[in-house]
Amino acid sequence: MRMMHTMLRVTDLDRALHFYCDVLGMKLIRRKDYPEGRFTLAFVGLGDESDSTVLELTHNWDTDKYDMGSAYGHIAIGVSDVYATCDQVKARGGKVVREAGPMKGGRTVIAFVEDPDGYKIEILQDEPNPG
Repeated sequence: MRMMHTMLRVTDLDRALHFYCDVLGMKLIRRKDYPEGRFTLAFVGLGDESDSTVLELTHNWDTDKYDMGSAYGHIAIGVSDVYATCDQVKARGGKVVREAGPMKGGRTVIAFVEDPDGYKIEILQDEPNPG
């Protein structure tokens, strides 16, 4: 058993792909239109879909707004340098909503960025594996 993907509904697929690919550095793995269902699926990720969990971006052609609800939390991405990643996100036009620094009550360095639809992405300092 393995995690395959997480799905987010997006209001503007091109804008979402720009954020996830150009700002965060993910790769577009595949994209397919479903004209009869009036939606498009685009899969993006940081690795190959066969051995990495990826993100499915679903664009329903006739929907221009979603209610985010209160149950959704965030997606987390591990990086080697949270501070440098935040600088890169800002330089590429991304929105950092919580600057890099230690998490409250802990030492792990984190930051949060926000995608064009308001979804939060936690940028988390990769910790070296012991032993």
